[in-house]
Amino acid sequence: MSEHFDVVIIGAGISGIGAGYHLQHECPDRSYVILDGRSDMGGTWDLFRYPGIRSDSDMHTLGYSFKPWTDAKAIADGPSILEYLRETAEENGIDHHMRFNHLVTTADWSSDDATWSLTVDHNGDALTYTCNFLFMCAGYYSYKGGYTPEFEGRERFGGEIVHPQQWPEDLDFEDKRVIVVGSGATAMTLIPAMADKTAHITMLQRSPTYVVARPAEDKLANALRKVLPDNIAHRITRRKNLTLGQLFYSKTRKDPDKVKQVLLKMTRKALGDEMVEQHFTPSYNPWDQRLCLIPDGDLYEAINSGKASVVTDTIDTFTEKGILLDSGDELEADIIITATGLQLVTLGEMNVAVDGETIDFSQVFTYKGLAYSGVPNLVSSFGYINASWTLRSDLTCDFVCRLLNHMRTTGTDRCTPTLAPKDHNMPQSDWIKDFSSGYMQRMMPMLPKQGDHEPWVSYQNYYRDVKMVSKSPIDDGVMKFSQAPG
Repeated sequence: MSEHFDVVIIGAGISGIGAGYHLQHECPDRSYVILDGRSDMGGTWDLFRYPGIRSDSDMHTLGYSFKPWTDAKAIADGPSILEYLRETAEENGIDHHMRFNHLVTTADWSSDDATWSLTVDHNGDALTYTCNFLFMCAGYYSYKGGYTPEFEGRERFGGEIVHPQQWPEDLDFEDKRVIVVGSGATAMTLIPAMADKTAHITMLQRSPTYVVARPAEDKLANALRKVLPDNIAHRITRRKNLTLGQLFYSKTRKDPDKVKQVLLKMTRKALGDEMVEQHFTPSYNPWDQRLCLIPDGDLYEAINSGKASVVTDTIDTFTEKGILLDSGDELEADIIITATGLQLVTLGEMNVAVDGETIDFSQVFTYKGLAYSGVPNLVSSFGYINASWTLRSDLTCDFVCRLLNHMRTTGTDRCTPTLAPKDHNMPQSDWIKDFSSGYMQRMMPMLPKQGDHEPWVSYQNYYRDVKMVSKSPIDDGVMKFSQAPG
């Protein structure tokens, strides 16, 4: 027994909810279902429960284009974001299309009947779903667990070791000595959120990260909502933040030294020369890795109060009492938090086959950063690493709806990004270029390659994507359309 839908969306997080909305409004004649392996909606914002969990992008761009963000805080906490997602799903009836504890393990495409067959694990039972189009909205990291390097002597440590992705509800850190290993967004969120309750909390970093303090509230957005309808105020603020973000990123590419000095000057003003020299001067240029956003300078406050400290060193071994550093110093702790990143995956960790042949996604080319050479009737949502995820998710949803409507109009049921003979040997590069963060570098070998010309590229640039994804014709000569024999 199997159930059939026109479209199956995999993932009930921020991308999947957005996909449901776009399908309902732009392709109302298509049936769809949203399958998620977890027990509730929300994806990232339901999974992570560590103290202080919040966005590291402003909610006017991380939120949906069709649903204004109306809270005063633009840098929002996790529970507020989850409530926003739930509200969006419930207001539009998207929640009625969701099925939880439905983990898709395999997807098999048949060209003969233009159908995907999905094997789904539902609480130990194997179910089958079929669809004409598969829309992957499962994100890019494993929900099974985060990334933790091999730490020598880990088993000797007498206290608790916690990864933020598996945060225990009953973790008691009051009056405890805590070490947070890492210097990314998670670490810089945990430090100020926990500092007041701990005996002391230390951020142990191997190398510094660029930090940018920004007000948690957007004064212009809050002022506009007082005089304009929410949707108009939201649109203006979204455009403003998008433009400023893209201009800043462009400046880091064209004049990295100048941007670096500006960022370091801001940090020096908050922490002083010595602290910045020792712990906040990265060896790379701005946006070679993601910048860490700290709302209202909360990390600076925690450090300046003496409740938190920063140590820049490398780990020799865990000990019974804490961590021995390569410098010979030992940091004692009751709790060690390994904020060491995500374990990244491709297409929700499921096996994909086309006409019986398993697809190795590291051997295909990306089509506009959202589909794959030789893989029919499948699009995946992958956001920006240098801007809000949802900006690109919205563009991808619009593309999918245009694609589905074109197929309905032309009476076709198969669409396949197809390399021309001359493109098989085109120069290759990583899907995400000029980004040196460890979590991305670990993923690059698994991801599709990009070529040297459109549409076989992934720009990671909103305005270029608008032209390539939203403004270019669907029937571009590369996306091949056909009708199944039956």
